[in-house]
Amino acid sequence: MKTFLSLALLLICSVAQAHVGSSGVQMQGQAGPYKVLVSIQPPDVIPGTAKVSVFIENPGVTRVAARPVYFYSGDKGAPSADELAQVPDQKGQFQGVIWLMEWGSSSAQFTIEGANGKGEMIVPIVAVSTAERDMPKQLGIGLSILGVILFLLMITTIGASVGDGLLKPGEVLTVSQKRKKRINMGIAVLVCTLILYGGSSWWDSWAAEYKQWLYKPIKGNAAVLDNSDQRIFQLKIDTREWDKKSRGSMLSTLIPDHGKLMHTFLIRMPGLDAFAHIHPERKDSVTFEALLPKLPAGKYIAYSDIVQFSGFAETIVDTLVIGAPNENLLTTSELTGEDTYVVTDPIDLPGKASLMDENVVICGQPGTKTVFKDGSYAIWEGKPDKALEAGKPYQLNFEIFNPDGSPCLPEPYLGMTGHVAVIRSDGSVYIHLHPSGSIAMAAGTRFQNRIADTAKVVKRPSPAIFRDSVDQHLARLKAMSTLEREEFLMTEMGMYNSTGTGMNGMEHGNRISFPYAFPRDGRYRIFLQVKRNEKVMTGAFDVKVKDSTTL
Repeated sequence: MKTFLSLALLLICSVAQAHVGSSGVQMQGQAGPYKVLVSIQPPDVIPGTAKVSVFIENPGVTRVAARPVYFYSGDKGAPSADELAQVPDQKGQFQGVIWLMEWGSSSAQFTIEGANGKGEMIVPIVAVSTAERDMPKQLGIGLSILGVILFLLMITTIGASVGDGLLKPGEVLTVSQKRKKRINMGIAVLVCTLILYGGSSWWDSWAAEYKQWLYKPIKGNAAVLDNSDQRIFQLKIDTREWDKKSRGSMLSTLIPDHGKLMHTFLIRMPGLDAFAHIHPERKDSVTFEALLPKLPAGKYIAYSDIVQFSGFAETIVDTLVIGAPNENLLTTSELTGEDTYVVTDPIDLPGKASLMDENVVICGQPGTKTVFKDGSYAIWEGKPDKALEAGKPYQLNFEIFNPDGSPCLPEPYLGMTGHVAVIRSDGSVYIHLHPSGSIAMAAGTRFQNRIADTAKVVKRPSPAIFRDSVDQHLARLKAMSTLEREEFLMTEMGMYNSTGTGMNGMEHGNRISFPYAFPRDGRYRIFLQVKRNEKVMTGAFDVKVKDSTTL
């Protein structure tokens, strides 16, 4: 078990960024009068091109254009838009690429024109270099041979230009001319060697600088603190190896997402049979703490999501061991309304969940239902015997029902109608989804405000002043009633309009959709969270994903 978790964490840390093992971005929403689903695959090397697919539900669209907008240079520093091509025989689908030239918090701005007029949509992107490109061996050998030939040709050409090239037909070089030729060829060898050395040094320097800018996931140390009648989850962020130039005072300029500064998901490994969603609060710059639910003992992976001032979203990953809870621990009802946990059957042993815990649910599959602890249930639309395809954008559609079978309209939970956490069986893929997609809602809001700002270069906030204002904002949210807080969050994130007409860009019914593209094959567990009667309900579903080449 220890070896498994160590290997899993090593794999996770090698690919962790805004989300773990899932660099693709999916977002659905309204672009003016058009209902749009956008799927973006960012490059793993910056500068690079991001592949873009746009799916538009409304007919009559004639033009779709896209351009990158960088947070720090904003609308004024963005290039002109490029048109996307319509996919043949696919109505409402457009594809193309956009160049991402800057490292960091970026976005893609889409302009859609058609019979219903014009609409715009902004999709945040985390643009970072996560890979190095190795030159193919055969290409390297070929270029080396070509380089040697060019070097020799350059030397002989220079020698001929000061020697044989000056002779008339039938003449031969004199001793002094031969000496001059050799001297000039020697100088040419020296100059060419210096040029090659300079080029090699420049390349090595550029490569070294590139390595410094390769994305390095934030490290954190997760632990459980026992305080008499309660257990505390603690995450300390490790800043010892930080580059102050790139990280600086980043932790003092974090922004809330869904009204929380940090979202932490705890999943027991290897069975994925215990799950918690909690929200640690900031105690100091590097320390975050939350009351730990009454989780069963075991080894867990902790995924903690944060969002920077620029909208750059990151996930901190660590493992921890949670001991067996004692009888005096606070119960779930004494936790905050947004923190919750659930116990379910191991992914390798379906239907074998322990019934000793009050928060037990049984996993479902596509096309089947999972029953929440209050008797209400969710059905995942799909076919249970059909594997999904890796890399293909899907709408994960769930319908929620009351215990009597009538449609259930979920209450807002952290400003959304539902949340989903997707976990691959080995923990190497993790993502927190919303009905709007895989983006952090705070990042979307930041970019909407940034584009409206006419400044060419964004002003960095004062860390101390910014942190105080965020803490005051969080305190005000905490003091609100649940209804006031949810309405405020939905309005703040653009999901609800205060005119009373309800949700923006999505229907508030008993059907909830989450756009996502599974990055690779494997077995996945999906934890669905909705709110009913002021209680957070968590259900679980399992699904198999196959590589597209094997289907």
